[in-house]
Amino acid sequence: MRPQLIRSSRFAVVLLAILPCFATLVQAGPPLICHPIEIGQAKSLPWISHNWNLNGSENFDTKNLVRDTLEILRPNTPVLVRMETLRRATLYAGKDPVAAKELLARLHARATSAESSGHADALAWFDVGYLTETYKQWIGQSWMRVSKDGHNPATGVDGYALVKKAIGLRGSDPQMEFAAALLTLSGPQEEHHQHALNTIGGAKTDPLLAQNLATRFIGPQSQTMSEMLARNSAAN
Repeated sequence: MRPQLIRSSRFAVVLLAILPCFATLVQAGPPLICHPIEIGQAKSLPWISHNWNLNGSENFDTKNLVRDTLEILRPNTPVLVRMETLRRATLYAGKDPVAAKELLARLHARATSAESSGHADALAWFDVGYLTETYKQWIGQSWMRVSKDGHNPATGVDGYALVKKAIGLRGSDPQMEFAAALLTLSGPQEEHHQHALNTIGGAKTDPLLAQNLATRFIGPQSQTMSEMLARNSAAN
């Protein structure tokens, strides 16, 4: 193959990889996939890529995805770490439809079991809701089908409603408000405005959240997350 054709092919591969994120940026959709969450030195699923997506050289066995994800999502795991873990889990799940379905089912079963026993778990409901909306951004989309028919196990589930339920159970939690603000970048408008205010206000006493708000969505020319939230709130 001629060098020019090789370069063209490589460019096409790169373009296909980043296209979903540019589409998300233009539409101001919730950046649950294309924007990695800063978690410091906290443990999450393995990640060797230097950008938001898998780089193709990972050797993580998706047969262990459910077990490893549940192991990380313990009661003492901060919300920001949960968000990044579920983002990574979604990218891995995009390669394994069985694991994708099982992970969502196990998280839902954990939340409903706790509630049935009279001990509703805010973090458990948050995990179900956030994973649901992250799945919707990736699995079954035209650029990443989990199966031939593009079936998404999160179809028909209102993840945002579950995240709101988690906030109601947990009370004031700026990191959870940050997640809800990302989920509502495209609306509902009033809810997004309140989540954004709670996030920005809470970041004053949460250094890791403040660090996340200072990061740029995608690339050095894009808005910071704080600017994105503030701009959407002002528009509302």
